[in-house]
Amino acid sequence: MWLPDEALRPLGERRVLVAAGTDDPVGATVVAEVRAATARWGGSVTVASPDASLPVEEARGHDVVLALVQPSTPTTASDDPVRTLTADVPTASGSFGVLREGATTTVLGLDPVGLLYGLHHLVRAGAGTFDGEAALTWHAPVNELRMLDHWDNVDVHPVMGQVERGYAGGSIFYADGRVREDLSRVASYGRLLGSVGINAVAINNVNVHHTEARLLTDGLPDVARIADLFRPHGIRVHLSVSFAAPMTLGGLPTSDPLDADVQAWWAARVADVYDAVPDFGGFVVKADSEGQPGPFAYGRDHADGANLLARALKPFGGTVFWRAFVYDHKQDWRDRSTDRARAAHDHFSPLDGRFDDNVVLQVKYGPMDFQTREPVSPVIAAMPRTRLAVELQVTQEYTGQQKHAVWLGPQWSEILRFRPWGDGGRTVADVAAGTGGPDDARRAGLVAVSNVGDDAFWTGHPLAQANLYSFARLAWDPSADPQTLLDEWIGLTFPDADPVVRETLHRVLDDSWRTYEDYTAPLGVGFMVRPGHHYGPDVDGYEYTPWGTYHFADRDGIGVDRTRATGTGFTGQFPAPWRDVYEDVTTCPDELLLFFHHVPWSHVLHSGVSVAQHVYDTHWDGAARTVENAAAWDAIAGQVPADLHARVAERLAEQVRSAHEWRDQLRTYVFRHSGIPDATGRTVY
Repeated sequence: MWLPDEALRPLGERRVLVAAGTDDPVGATVVAEVRAATARWGGSVTVASPDASLPVEEARGHDVVLALVQPSTPTTASDDPVRTLTADVPTASGSFGVLREGATTTVLGLDPVGLLYGLHHLVRAGAGTFDGEAALTWHAPVNELRMLDHWDNVDVHPVMGQVERGYAGGSIFYADGRVREDLSRVASYGRLLGSVGINAVAINNVNVHHTEARLLTDGLPDVARIADLFRPHGIRVHLSVSFAAPMTLGGLPTSDPLDADVQAWWAARVADVYDAVPDFGGFVVKADSEGQPGPFAYGRDHADGANLLARALKPFGGTVFWRAFVYDHKQDWRDRSTDRARAAHDHFSPLDGRFDDNVVLQVKYGPMDFQTREPVSPVIAAMPRTRLAVELQVTQEYTGQQKHAVWLGPQWSEILRFRPWGDGGRTVADVAAGTGGPDDARRAGLVAVSNVGDDAFWTGHPLAQANLYSFARLAWDPSADPQTLLDEWIGLTFPDADPVVRETLHRVLDDSWRTYEDYTAPLGVGFMVRPGHHYGPDVDGYEYTPWGTYHFADRDGIGVDRTRATGTGFTGQFPAPWRDVYEDVTTCPDELLLFFHHVPWSHVLHSGVSVAQHVYDTHWDGAARTVENAAAWDAIAGQVPADLHARVAERLAEQVRSAHEWRDQLRTYVFRHSGIPDATGRTVY
């Protein structure tokens, strides 16, 4: 992926002094990375004790100095350059500083993981970081938590396969109903994630099936093997667990969170986990959602359920990540009063302040389910006394399933910069990080569903690697410009590429999210995908199902009335000003119109065209752009590795086919329902 040997060449060509203890696993990784790079590219490395003073002469005899911040009072500049640069050091684990002085670039890590991140900062910056003078600048992660959830199954699921919503082959963790004997790919994955600041990984599906549940008991030795491979990169392992485990694994007659035997069972299991994995991170839980067991069975609420596990983990420093994805998945489609979009807020906002401090409420960025376009979840603004993490989806379940080139960095950036309380208020990123408001101590962060598998290119579609990279970098700094992150990924992944290759990658990826939106479900209405596997168009596929994913199209119009005045009242879950912006059809943003309103096909958007004509135009133009992108990629054959070019070309061809199917089905659907012709006279079937 983004760490080919060539990416480390600027570092590997230089004289490097490393003051990091090899007895620390992360410090040993820093030393190993530098040794490998200098051996490959002809530089040199000197390893010094992290506790030793570094005289100016010795430090300046190297091009690069990598050292830990020393916990001592600064003395004079002539004594020890490391000890003189420790004023105003950030306190967040993983922080590092960079100084360019004379011919020497110095990286100071607050801790070993900060030194690792600082090393990879140099790799990203390339040769330019070794030129000129630069004052000391500190870099600190905005989010305490930067986490990936894997929906991997130990056993192959009869419907979802080896990896639920996985589009890159089988699991890198499991094969043949057990943890793999050869975990070398996991070791490589840990190195990749450590290089971009990911510090937590959950290694099994949130839908915990029978075999996966046993990772908590019989499978602990293998969990420890996986943890051993992540630890050198500053990553803590987490497990998804079943709320019913006291019954299914422990033989108890109940899983009631207020039952003393249940509490004792969880306490004993947690102690076993920490005996096997001393730096274990905690549990991820999906409860009372889509058939998963939970506290509702006992008349308890989600705070009761989450706190049960939190109190077992508390003595060991562990955390519970409790997913807020809870709704009625057996809804009667005839019932227009029940609104799936309302469910998470209805369930969780009354519980604000009741969760223990080692519970993180994990909230999907939107109120539905990772759609191409939906509003930010109102739960994010409704839980000021609760630690809250925002959940994104790197695996492209509803955005082309890694068959389509869809770079999601701009979508995520837009979500993270959204201000739930209006201009001047805090952003979604502020809420997740626990900054800028009364909940400053309630730090959490960002979580995403990972998109890797055992495919030769890791992500199936090689360009989908950009999504994993962009998520990790946004988790470190949500204010980062996504275009800058895309440039970073291109520069690292294709270090020898000429400008034409780089321009082509930008052409294919820059507007790919909006291109995908243009040829799929329009104006925020969502879904319209084939039920079950969720790939390809099926406009009415979910319209009469129990899943609550309706668009209510008829001969007169389309969209869901979620207003307070005449609809489900969902707009009332937002704070001002958005509750009123979304309520009024004249102020609701076009891109979300059909999420909040049922309007006539002839309704004129702010863009000046009708809803019907908008579908006709965007779907035609979006499909056309996929043809242009495929042609641009074909034109650089021979300028990137042949196998990579072939894989991307094959995926772009499928994107062209699928986009035209979307185009023709949606345009035809609108015409047959509305009777309004395409004003341009283009073919409608």
